[in-house]
Amino acid sequence: MDDLKLLRELRADAPEPDADMLRELRKRALRRRRRLPVMPSVLVVAVAAAAVVVATAERPQVTQAVPATVLLNAETALEQAARAAEKRAAPSRPRPDQWQYTRTLGVQPATGERTEQEQWIRYDGKQTASRRPDGTIRVVDVAPDPGDDDLPPQGYARKLAELPTDPDELLRHVTGDRHWIDLPKGEGSAEGGEDPASRAYRVLGVYLGQQAVMPPKLEAAIFRALAKIPGVTIEQGVTDAAGRVGLGMYRPELGYDPTVSRRYRIFDPTTYRVLADQTIYLQDYLIRGEVAFRKGSVFSVTVLGSGIVDNPGDVP
Repeated sequence: MDDLKLLRELRADAPEPDADMLRELRKRALRRRRRLPVMPSVLVVAVAAAAVVVATAERPQVTQAVPATVLLNAETALEQAARAAEKRAAPSRPRPDQWQYTRTLGVQPATGERTEQEQWIRYDGKQTASRRPDGTIRVVDVAPDPGDDDLPPQGYARKLAELPTDPDELLRHVTGDRHWIDLPKGEGSAEGGEDPASRAYRVLGVYLGQQAVMPPKLEAAIFRALAKIPGVTIEQGVTDAAGRVGLGMYRPELGYDPTVSRRYRIFDPTTYRVLADQTIYLQDYLIRGEVAFRKGSVFSVTVLGSGIVDNPGDVP
């Protein structure tokens, strides 16, 4: 998917998105999963909604200084994360009619535009909701899409319950899971073969984002499995869009020069909870010879709050 093409298609004067528009934007964002790890499904909805608001804003591109970071031993850092995860209390099982709430801060690389979004997704996935600028809550029905690889929170909970907690068995399971090999179906999904290590990194990253339903022993196994994937790197001192300094995890991606851009999953250095999914441009990023994003530009989906609530509009 050409992200710049998507941005050009969205106008600053676009009307408030209806259910069909939000669903299509969400699908387009999720198709990037073939080569990149992503945040939880509700965060992708937030990115899509934010794009309608901020795309193609006529303002100078805002950049920030590329931060200095410290390279850590990935195996040691991820083992520390696993031990922290093992100490967590198991989350309670939400009811199908409860809602997963997320407040995010989105940053657009072309303009530096920063937009906060509050999103809710029903645990069974039948509806999503968002807070309008006037404070009212907009609820949207979600039709089932069997060709999509994204799942509602309840669907992720079922997937997680099936996963082994031995790191080696976990890696074998996720690399052979047909759900992540065959889906999504449709425009933009066929991007060529994906090697097992890349698939494992992508899928485990998706699972790590499901914090509301994550069993502690499985979370620990995910961190230990990530340590076994070649190329996984951990850096200390990566700052998210909210100014929080954490540990940034990334892995070189096919077709992307890691000296030009890096897509981090940023963790809290104490709790090892996910703080953000953030791409930092270390050099000017060119498309067809033209500068698309300047050095220091950031694309970020930063988590400011999350939890399970009873109704859309509720905040934990």
